[in-house]
Amino acid sequence: MKKLLFITVLLFSLISSAQEVKVLEKAAVKKTDLKSYYNSDKKLGFTQHDSLFQVNIGFRIQSRAGYQKTEGENGVVEGEIRRMRLKLDGFVYNPKFGYKVELGFSAGDLGVIKAGNNENVILDGVLFYKPTKNWTIAFGQTKLPGNNQRIVSSGALEFTDRTINNSKFNIDRDFGVFIDYSKENATSFAYALKGALTKGEGRNWVKTEDDGVALTGKLELFPLGSFTKSGSHFEGDLLREKTPKLMLSGAFSQNNNARRAQGQLGNELFETRTIQSLFFDTMLKYNGWAASANYMSRMSDDPITVNPLDITKTQAVFVGHGVDTQLSYVFPSMYQIAGRFSTQEVDNDIHSFTANTDEYAISFSKYILDHKLKVQTECSYENKKYLSGDTTGSWYVRFQVEIGI
Repeated sequence: MKKLLFITVLLFSLISSAQEVKVLEKAAVKKTDLKSYYNSDKKLGFTQHDSLFQVNIGFRIQSRAGYQKTEGENGVVEGEIRRMRLKLDGFVYNPKFGYKVELGFSAGDLGVIKAGNNENVILDGVLFYKPTKNWTIAFGQTKLPGNNQRIVSSGALEFTDRTINNSKFNIDRDFGVFIDYSKENATSFAYALKGALTKGEGRNWVKTEDDGVALTGKLELFPLGSFTKSGSHFEGDLLREKTPKLMLSGAFSQNNNARRAQGQLGNELFETRTIQSLFFDTMLKYNGWAASANYMSRMSDDPITVNPLDITKTQAVFVGHGVDTQLSYVFPSMYQIAGRFSTQEVDNDIHSFTANTDEYAISFSKYILDHKLKVQTECSYENKKYLSGDTTGSWYVRFQVEIGI
């Protein structure tokens, strides 16, 4: 009887242990399944359990306060949400088929809303096909491969905003087909070739049709090897490159039958014009130091257009050239000091009503979580020089906080 009781207890214990193991195994499987859903290692997002699609979610907010004083005028206090963006990216069916969506909701992103115009909410809406690790083919609306500072996100700048030349000469975003071939190498020569065939009127243009297209090509060279974590696409040497890294690049774009004063940007012209844009960029980073220099220009034959209904009204292509130079140092404590000088010279055709400009700026930043969470201050002086010989000076100071995921 005692033996029977012992065997019964033993069998019951074994059965209970087996059931507990099964419960633990199920819990482990469930935990493993959950890991396949979430992409917590990179971004806020998830991947479907069968890996047929992935979505990552991000946002950015730039809050800015400042004061500007122009000679002979009253000072102006500014306070605004300079940028507020929502970002989505991922893949569908296969990681080779990617997508990117970026929407802008601040007043600066939307621009002036006029009756009959399309609201300018969409920044990027583009599909990618990546047949190999080197090739990328994209279709939709996104940034053109122009000057390097324009390719750098506005959330990855050393200053509170881009340069005066970038605001006048960049080719911004457009709709079309984009091709990228990149050969990366961290320790030796690397390069990238980029090209685009686009509509030419910029983002969200739906007003008119024309027979012109824009052709853009760019070559990037990295003689000392690729930057760490695509460091040529953000300003400041936050990663403190252990060996010197150098980028040299050149880009050319021709916009045929353009309808806007800056090609993909600006006021509408009274007649179409063919516009050429030329860019040269260089960037050097090493051990916390970062230096860059950029040349930008826009050319067009007969840049002034006249209203056929009122010859007293004109609209001109913004033709000219400019140079930007920047130097910065990031301390190990992640504080940064940066200085910038920009000069802009317009062509003689438009100098009678458009000034040449020089700008001097200094910036102090604290990077709390790289460019995703930072505090920046900037002080700048801008000097405008008119054909008459008159000059106008403007000072401004800004305080800006950036937060994003």
